[in-house]
Amino acid sequence: MTSLEIADADFDADVLVVGTGPMGATTALTLATYGLRVIAVNRQNWLADSPRAHVTNLRTMEILRSLGLEHEALARATPWELMGDTSFTTSLAGWELARIASFGLGDQRYGEYRAASPCRMADLPQPLLEPLLVETAAARGAVVWFNTQYLSSSQDPEGVDVELEDRLTGRVHTVRVRYLVGADGARSKVMADAGLAVEGQMHRGGTVYAQFEGDLSKYMSHRPSVLTWIVNQDVTVGEIGLGLLRAVRPWDRWIAGWGFDPEAGAPDLSVDTAQERIRRFVGDPDFEAVVTAVSPWYVNEAWAPAYSRGRVFCGGDAVHRHPPSNGLGSNTSIQDGFNLAWKLAYVILGRAGESLLDSYSAERAPVGEQVVRRANQSRREYAGLHSALAAERAGGPSGAAKLTAQTPEGARARADLAAVLHLKDNEYNALGIELNHRYDSDAVVLDAEAPEVFHLDREVHAQHTTRPGAKLPHVWLVDDRGRRVSTLDLVGDGVFTLLTGPSGRPWAKAAVDLALPYLKAVVVGDEEAQDLYFDWARVREVAEDGAVLVRPDGYVVWRAATAEPGARDRLAAVLAHVLGRPVKD
Repeated sequence: MTSLEIADADFDADVLVVGTGPMGATTALTLATYGLRVIAVNRQNWLADSPRAHVTNLRTMEILRSLGLEHEALARATPWELMGDTSFTTSLAGWELARIASFGLGDQRYGEYRAASPCRMADLPQPLLEPLLVETAAARGAVVWFNTQYLSSSQDPEGVDVELEDRLTGRVHTVRVRYLVGADGARSKVMADAGLAVEGQMHRGGTVYAQFEGDLSKYMSHRPSVLTWIVNQDVTVGEIGLGLLRAVRPWDRWIAGWGFDPEAGAPDLSVDTAQERIRRFVGDPDFEAVVTAVSPWYVNEAWAPAYSRGRVFCGGDAVHRHPPSNGLGSNTSIQDGFNLAWKLAYVILGRAGESLLDSYSAERAPVGEQVVRRANQSRREYAGLHSALAAERAGGPSGAAKLTAQTPEGARARADLAAVLHLKDNEYNALGIELNHRYDSDAVVLDAEAPEVFHLDREVHAQHTTRPGAKLPHVWLVDDRGRRVSTLDLVGDGVFTLLTGPSGRPWAKAAVDLALPYLKAVVVGDEEAQDLYFDWARVREVAEDGAVLVRPDGYVVWRAATAEPGARDRLAAVLAHVLGRPVKD
């Protein structure tokens, strides 16, 4: 046996992942794709049983594309074009007050979204997404245990001992792994056992969700929308103060939502109450919904300043807890897992020192805090809507009556509503907060880069750059068969990729001379990657003989503005800095 095989015999797996939600499943899938031994456990009998997260943004679709799952994900999802406008109505059958062109589908933003990525957005609820991730992880070698409860863990300098319980038999056993990943949700015991904590506020608001089935196509086929807000006097409780109808599947599976005050006690979760609410939201007293579940969820505003301690790493809802506004929940969780997995793989395979793992928390914790604040701010911004609908004087009109009044009061209300809807564009078309993440860690080499200046609203508009710490920009190239291929398709697959131009062959030769199994070079301009549109020349921000080094997760590590003497030594030094050890084949 080799020394690695002997070492492996001391461990039941390289990594144990607790939780098979978006973060846990992505981590397990990516590790299995890279050939690591991974066990994923779930305390339940199966995967997500409610359509919680659903909006799947461009960056997440890029990750699914990198993992070979984009086409299957799109086949399961509600397509982008049916996600539609976000509508504000008195009921589905009633008066429509306003619409927001959403998810990049409006004329003002569609081109920006299409230019930003080779992918398309989709509406992919968790009960459809999680099986895709978990089943593929298992097909690629991950071991998945259901009905398995995490009990405790203890770590030492070499590994982690994890105590698990088989919930069907009650048998308790211990698994020894090199690293433990806690993706066990907002009440994460893995996180608590590791001594990690969140900051912020829990349960600052509440919402009831009623899942139901019923054909509402006559209200929706002419105005497709996965989100319809209900404006009436029956749903004024809570921070948003509106009702919600969310299409889980067009147009016969739905969620109805309404706010409640947690300080007033537990909400009414009866089916009869849900039925009556749904009828009022639809605007049809004879509508018979088949209510399948009624449950509450709570508005949290909390984030962890650190995601890891020793050999334990946490992600997903465990470390960023927030409402679904902006659609950032599962997207951020999947991106956590994709960031962490390649780093764990490189350390376990001996390609990197353990210092690389410090970059996970350094990179993802600021993102987590940002999305928590943004999601909660989106809810607070509905206060302007309340003001637009409120009566300005005793006995005066309020709500929809105020908006339709042919009076100065009505005119002011309509102007106020227009201003609120313009502000809410940063929730429903937040391309910037989805794509403008910038990493600052030892896994990025900035050299003498000047501070980045954002020319438009950073949370609304994406700014594409090859600056280290940013995601590689997408542009279309053409391969040797005349087919379009994205720059994002040139990178990934678990390796570092050095991009250069035809006059930058010394950089390509340096990558070849290093003879590292995890480093490849691509000359943009060769037959396999022709820049026929000259769009790469426009966005690369380095000279043709410069170079851009990209990590396995698609983020830029380092760039050289032009050719440099000693290219091989320079490239080796950059990799050694990022990987925390001298490079070797």
